[in-house]
Amino acid sequence: MSLPSASANKPPPTRRFGKMARVACALLLALGGLLALAWGIQHISSRTGSTPAMTRQGFYTNPVVQSDFPDPSILQVGNQFYAYATNAFGKHIQVARSDDLVQWEPLPDAMPALPAWVDVNSPNVWAPEVIQIGDRFVMYYTARDQQSQRQCVGVATSTRPDRGFRDTNARPFICQIEQGGTIDASPFRDGEKLYLYFKNDGNCCGLPTHLYAQELAPDGLSLAGSPVPLLVNDQHWEGNVIEAPNMFKHNGNYYLFYSANDYGGASYAVGYARCQTPLGPCEKAPENPILSSRLNLSPPVIGPGGQHVFQVGDQTWIVYHAWNTTEDGMQGDSRYMWLDRVTWQHDRPVIQGPTTEPQPTP
Repeated sequence: MSLPSASANKPPPTRRFGKMARVACALLLALGGLLALAWGIQHISSRTGSTPAMTRQGFYTNPVVQSDFPDPSILQVGNQFYAYATNAFGKHIQVARSDDLVQWEPLPDAMPALPAWVDVNSPNVWAPEVIQIGDRFVMYYTARDQQSQRQCVGVATSTRPDRGFRDTNARPFICQIEQGGTIDASPFRDGEKLYLYFKNDGNCCGLPTHLYAQELAPDGLSLAGSPVPLLVNDQHWEGNVIEAPNMFKHNGNYYLFYSANDYGGASYAVGYARCQTPLGPCEKAPENPILSSRLNLSPPVIGPGGQHVFQVGDQTWIVYHAWNTTEDGMQGDSRYMWLDRVTWQHDRPVIQGPTTEPQPTP
């Protein structure tokens, strides 16, 4: 699409104008062109749902991480943000740092050494999430248990958010072996209490998949009580699996976001359920899914999921992964990180699509 020119119908200056007049006309023409460009950018944005990369003017372009960065999660520490992701590029735990949620600096492996319980021949380290508890950072992650050969949840700690995570345990933190294993652990703080959300990996073995919640000890390193099942895959759009639970609190209400269906294609999507307490009961939203593939956009959104919803100041945001596309428009082999604004309409979350660059307010 070509942008309209502000000078297309404007007559040229006549010879009777002096030098200063000609300079003034040139400046006016340039100003008109800039205004036309700004109008064109907004026009394009309203048609495509994607905003051109003009960070200086408060715009940003999705995806914000254009490399393989699946299952992203965000932690804010002071004025900086840390994004964690599933293994890639020889790293067990990917981590990147940003001060605006848009420009990300990749960092070294956050956990280069794996614990004794992980199968080093096929570690499959997935979906890390980190929470700060006191002066310590606690990471929950998924890896392959060498004894059961199931994906299980581990816990590691560090004194820094970006490096040095160690899991010194002899066995996994949670592993529902009889239900196919356990993956996608996500911590949640509600007042003085901590909770962990996770999913049994039943789809590995033809079993139903449930999302669970369980209370954590104050240090986040042990469990209290018993796991409580909250949701099961029982809707058509969810296919054979629900996963990636992420609890979020807004206006005193609890929202359990989750992903569902086949992560490898366009059917993957995001929904949510409203819960009465952090341990349920929960009821799925009738408008699910609230984030699904948008193939008509440029670039297209293919298989969005692995989401993490978080708050910065008075604004809610969501990060998630979606498949990249090749030059011929086909689905690629990497999952990039996207960032969208979430608004609340009658206490329902609505994913807006990118509009302006976020201005973090620590």
